[in-house]
Amino acid sequence: MGARLLIVDDEESLTEFLSLLFTQEGYTVATAGSVEGARREIARQSFEAILCDVMMPDGSGLDLLREIKTADPSPPVVMMTAYTSTKTAIDAMKLGAADYVSKPFDVEELKIVVQKALERAELSRENVYLRRELEKKYTFNNIIGKSPRMQAIFALIERIARTSSTVLVNGESGTGKELIARAIHFAGPRANRRFLSINCGALPENLLESELFGHERGSFTGAVRDKKGLFQEADRGTLFLDEIGEMSPSMQVKLLRALQEKVIRKVGGTEEEQVDVRIIAATHQNLEARIASGEFREDLYYRINVLPINLPPLRQRREDIPLLVDFFLQKYCKQMELPAKQISVEAMQMLESYEWPGNVRELENLIERALALSSQADTITTRDLPAFLLTRRKIQSDLIDLPDEGLDLEGYLEGIRAQLMQQALERTSGVQTQAAELLRMSFRSFRYYAKKAGLKGE
Repeated sequence: MGARLLIVDDEESLTEFLSLLFTQEGYTVATAGSVEGARREIARQSFEAILCDVMMPDGSGLDLLREIKTADPSPPVVMMTAYTSTKTAIDAMKLGAADYVSKPFDVEELKIVVQKALERAELSRENVYLRRELEKKYTFNNIIGKSPRMQAIFALIERIARTSSTVLVNGESGTGKELIARAIHFAGPRANRRFLSINCGALPENLLESELFGHERGSFTGAVRDKKGLFQEADRGTLFLDEIGEMSPSMQVKLLRALQEKVIRKVGGTEEEQVDVRIIAATHQNLEARIASGEFREDLYYRINVLPINLPPLRQRREDIPLLVDFFLQKYCKQMELPAKQISVEAMQMLESYEWPGNVRELENLIERALALSSQADTITTRDLPAFLLTRRKIQSDLIDLPDEGLDLEGYLEGIRAQLMQQALERTSGVQTQAAELLRMSFRSFRYYAKKAGLKGE
């Protein structure tokens, strides 16, 4: 059975003709001669596509279009009119019409318009389905990754979350250590309690102690009232200690006691208070090296390193970059109230070949910047990306043998060319004619590739 099509027009001869036409094309066709008749048909059955006249005897086809899209935005609606009007066409498209045709229309053209509208609607439904499936398979509490290392971490989080043991998350800056901590908290039995976090390297020692354990009124200048610490506020919940490697030796001693005894004492106080807090610590440093240099206590390290998680940098899980890019494009298009955008193949290849020293955080910031500065086009291209991506791509200039996993030859050669062109521009103070001579290129060719790569010059 073909797609179900509803034809709405008050010209009986036209609806009969269109009904016969589309029935011969394999559609299952229903017709209506008024807005009210169309409402009855839509209430009686669902349609994959609707062909609707603008001018109806009992109302406007645009009003009917608005009703249809409000009730169910999925079926494409193609509007027809005998009165050619740019404003009417614009109004119809704003209300969600898939297309617009003027009477008298070419029969073959009309068939193509309806078929294309159905194909776009089907593609949109498939994209929504695939995106939902990807989200189910490759996300864990807003953490995104399909790479084997991230899938292993997701499985580890599920096991860890059921316990109350202390966790140490190791990873470079920007890899998402706090996201991991939140995922552990919200996947476990403490999810209905508070998750609190603090950066141990962002506060001086006296303020850090007050933030963690609280203080009594008058215990130091400015302590005008009693204050609860994060250990008290997070009781029966989770406390995330970011950059724990930055903590001073004396604070390490106080934290160790709190973890061992499960009691805290406020600054300036004399009474101890029992607390039940799960600790998740994180660091970008090599704590074992800091232990060897005497900067971190070995006993505290063993206390927090009960369940270690090692987050890979983004350059070691490049297969996750397309998923992350898609996620950030959706996120920031929504925030900036922009229409949905995609990214070109060339631009994606550029992102996949970059080293990402700032990891996922750097990628997110770059996508936000690209959207903010991009044109009105619906696709992010290499022109929307910063020029430094071209000169800092992962290119093996001494490559001799083809790697076992194969090679993106076009991307490889493009990266080498961009690097050499950038070096030539730097050597000639940005003068493109001189840079072209250095590379034995015509000025026209140099200018073309420089524009394509987003390189700046005079």
